[in-house]
Amino acid sequence: MKTTIILPALFALISLPISGQTDADDILKKVENNMSSDNRIYESEMTIHGTRTSRTISSRTYVVGSKKSFTEYLAPAREQGTKMLKLENQLWIYSPSTDRTIQISGHMLRQSVMGSDLSYEDMMDDRKLTEVYSAVSSGEEEMEGRKTLILDLTAKVTDAAYHRRKMWIDSERFVPLKEELFAKSGQLLKRTTLSDFREIDGRWFPHTMVYKDVLKQGDGTEFKVTGIRFNQEIPEYIFTKASLKQ
Repeated sequence: MKTTIILPALFALISLPISGQTDADDILKKVENNMSSDNRIYESEMTIHGTRTSRTISSRTYVVGSKKSFTEYLAPAREQGTKMLKLENQLWIYSPSTDRTIQISGHMLRQSVMGSDLSYEDMMDDRKLTEVYSAVSSGEEEMEGRKTLILDLTAKVTDAAYHRRKMWIDSERFVPLKEELFAKSGQLLKRTTLSDFREIDGRWFPHTMVYKDVLKQGDGTEFKVTGIRFNQEIPEYIFTKASLKQ
């Protein structure tokens, strides 16, 4: 099974017509095909910009399909050794300071990850967008010199974290440059911008993503990919609860 970043998920025909839902779904599939892989290993730095100070947390993550992921936090010292394991719809976190493993579930999934603008729920849902949302085109717009196709996505499943999403997709590379996430009431909840796209193994992939929870203070969370490898051999033992304490 393939997985997309997003988080996020993230990932040609320039003359593709954009009228109608079918064409919008086709565009969404192109985004998924461009940014998806059977598995990946990546290193990243997450900088959380608070109202007064900022802090950066580095980590290494292993992902297989949409149901398995393992993250180990590498720095700073107070976060080093913290690990997070996702298996299907279950999530566990190990804290070396307490030597305890805690399962995150229910309302706890909506809590912030280490004070960032990302929730555990954001990190849990790796399903393909085409499985969760139906899409319609709502126009075109130029963004930082790039022509974008605007898609409105509406949830077609009951367990979607966001009822509606609005995406600005690069019409040449078929990658999202900006996204807005909405509640069922129509209230804007979060905004994401993606940049620093690099071509890797025939796919365009963003190396900088900025997340902003519009309901909380601070200047957002900047997520930088410092290294990424697609379609790697990942040992199965990594995705076990025993690996959390190793």
